[in-house]
Amino acid sequence: VEPLFQDIIMEILAEEETAFCEMWGNPEFPLLSKSGDIMIGGAFSVHSQIVVSSLSLSDAPDPLILNFREFRFAQTMIFAIEEINNNSSLLPNISVGYKIFDSCGSTLPSTRAALGLINGQERTFGKSCSGQSTVHAIIGTSESSSTIVLSQIAGIFQIPVISHFSTCACLSNRKEHPSFFRTIPSDYYQSRALAQLVKHFGWTWVGAVRSDNDYGNNGMATFIEAATQEGICVEYSEAIARTASKEQVERVVRVITRGTAKVLVAFLSYDEMDALLEESLRQNLTGLQWVGSESWITAHHLTTMKYSNILYGSIGFAIKKAKIAGLQEFLLQVHPSQDPQNHILKEFWEETFGCSFQSSLKGVKQCSGSESLRDIKNPFTDVSELRISNNVYKAVYAVAHAMHSMLKCGEKSEEVNMSCTWKSILPPKEDVNFSLQSGEKVYFDERGDPAATYQLVNWQKNSAGDPVFVTVGSYDASLPDGKQPVSVCSESCPPGFRQAMIKGKPICCFSCIPCAAGEISNSTNSAECSPCPLEYWSTEDHNICVPKVVEFLSYEETMGTLLTAFSLFGASLTLVVSFVFFWFRHTPLVKASNSELSFLLLLSLTLCFLCSLTFIGQPTDSSCMLRHVAFGIAFALCISCILTKTITVVIAFKARTPANTVPQCLASYQRSGVVGGTFLQVLVCVVWLTLAPPFPYKNTVYAAERIILECNLGSSIGFWVVLGYIGLLAMLCLILAFLARKLPDNFNEAKFITFSMLIFSAVWVTFIPAYVSSPGKFTVAVEIFAILASSFGLLFCIFAPKCYILLLKPERNTKNHMMGRNMQKQF
Repeated sequence: VEPLFQDIIMEILAEEETAFCEMWGNPEFPLLSKSGDIMIGGAFSVHSQIVVSSLSLSDAPDPLILNFREFRFAQTMIFAIEEINNNSSLLPNISVGYKIFDSCGSTLPSTRAALGLINGQERTFGKSCSGQSTVHAIIGTSESSSTIVLSQIAGIFQIPVISHFSTCACLSNRKEHPSFFRTIPSDYYQSRALAQLVKHFGWTWVGAVRSDNDYGNNGMATFIEAATQEGICVEYSEAIARTASKEQVERVVRVITRGTAKVLVAFLSYDEMDALLEESLRQNLTGLQWVGSESWITAHHLTTMKYSNILYGSIGFAIKKAKIAGLQEFLLQVHPSQDPQNHILKEFWEETFGCSFQSSLKGVKQCSGSESLRDIKNPFTDVSELRISNNVYKAVYAVAHAMHSMLKCGEKSEEVNMSCTWKSILPPKEDVNFSLQSGEKVYFDERGDPAATYQLVNWQKNSAGDPVFVTVGSYDASLPDGKQPVSVCSESCPPGFRQAMIKGKPICCFSCIPCAAGEISNSTNSAECSPCPLEYWSTEDHNICVPKVVEFLSYEETMGTLLTAFSLFGASLTLVVSFVFFWFRHTPLVKASNSELSFLLLLSLTLCFLCSLTFIGQPTDSSCMLRHVAFGIAFALCISCILTKTITVVIAFKARTPANTVPQCLASYQRSGVVGGTFLQVLVCVVWLTLAPPFPYKNTVYAAERIILECNLGSSIGFWVVLGYIGLLAMLCLILAFLARKLPDNFNEAKFITFSMLIFSAVWVTFIPAYVSSPGKFTVAVEIFAILASSFGLLFCIFAPKCYILLLKPERNTKNHMMGRNMQKQF
């Protein structure tokens, strides 16, 4: 081993002054490769060696172990590349290839992998340097120490390195690593979050163990610094190297066992954690609360029964879990037949199924190739915890999006083709900001780091007793309060919600139920919602009470405007008819129609149209009293005039007294009939206003969310007596007019009165159920509609035929015509 190492060092020193591309290439071929217009390099710890026992120079080293999880990372990279090649919108017409090397989880193999990626597979001694790298970006590695070496070498040529699992805060130094990026947060945040987590639980006396590499040493140094600031004391801080001997690991476990701290903060890499647990089992190390880093806290292979008793209850921060559509099916299709000459695929198949493709090996079954990965459960096929794999997936897409932006920046057309000018190496400062199909956003800050977000994971047991990872909190360094882990068993109920206990759960676990309509909660974690006062209502957020909307029929709204227009139109039309009658007041038709009663009837109809306006607008004390009184008296006057007119016609044609005495009796009767009929209604209204007058009323019963401002009748008896009296007059008028329908046709006004009373009665009979059942302001609208409909009915039925004769048939407006038919019957 020593001579080989010395030869490597001497070779590097000897070639120091020559061109780098002529220094030395990787003597091995890449594990996996595929050609393309754009090449992406990959470096993964496909093979590793966890613990190295003490060896002499004559002993053979232990064989390297195939790391199934790292092999899954490599296949995830290939999956992402194939997905991009099949995407017509990302790098269209451009193929993406790859070269994946084995970094073996160590710095020296990582150096060889970096040189192989940059300089190609063949040695170039004695040849001129091509000046171009064989890859445009490199993804890897999984260890901070290896990544530091890879980044330093690639940085010389400004080749971007995007790591999926290297978290050392030292890699954020832009002076030393100008072309480094990563899709996993820096330990700068995780170490501080772990210190705050320990403080959160009140653990002030802890032990610490770390990986003896850049990842563990830098992470633990930051943790101890932050813990000291939080008032936490560290009893011991031990280190374990990946190549540490068994004796060294035994010593570390003895220190932990003899310590008095019951909380152990383990800032360990994946492989060092395996070594520590194996020795902990041998020394029966139990009774500790483990606090873990993202490297091992969600490692599924650690959940085996032999480790569960040691790690049960462990808590730590993990990268957010994700789902990658199609990845599982892609992994299950991996087979040596995809590339029969590829040794890594054969080795993977042999390790997975415990067989060999070499028939000469005794005691080992031969691989048939018909074995199925669907029957295997190991870290390669397990996609239930896609955390780091998702980082690999994001890294590949980051390269693709950066290259896509660079290729399009110099184009004039939308079509992307290889004719545009572009560098063979991706600019390390190319801005990247995109979203995956899952909706996750990917971007890098000025240090090449992503947003620092973690999930707080706790090891618990399910109903079957198997260890499971339960997310119990979160951490987001970008938020003002992101430094403190937040419980997700019971998210704080914001204002507008109340707590509701969950059956079978502890009191600290509850659901957040929105407050009901009309109720609010203006504080966090309210146990109950408070109802708003009677005249107030809750907002949409249910966190404050605001005055209820007051609703009434106003002039500004459409319905109020239309009713006002019809009311004014009716009053104007009545005035026009009055003018026509006044203009023809000396003609036989107007005289025969009893001009005095006709003008009085037109006046009352005008009042009927105008009284409807008192129903529109905000109700007040005066408007509530005026609207019903004006309505009752105006219609009583109108119907009294029609009733008197009907009785006058009947008396005029049925009278037995001499002709010269009839007009005097009729004139006296007309005035007394109109005054008497109206006076009784006035008397009823005075009594009503005296005893129980109408008044404004805020109705909160019909609609809980708003106030309906309406006029309370004061006395329902008074209202129905007023309405009943009008109905009584109308029925008397209808009966008399019906009896007088056979009077001479040329002078017969009774049939028009009959029609008008039928319309009047129909309107008001229909009004009663509509009035009772209509809600809110529609009650007022129904009453106005009844007033206008009945008024228009009276106006058109009684006066339209007369206006027709006066204006269009003046030849029929003669005394002879009025008396003609009667004279014929006499002869």
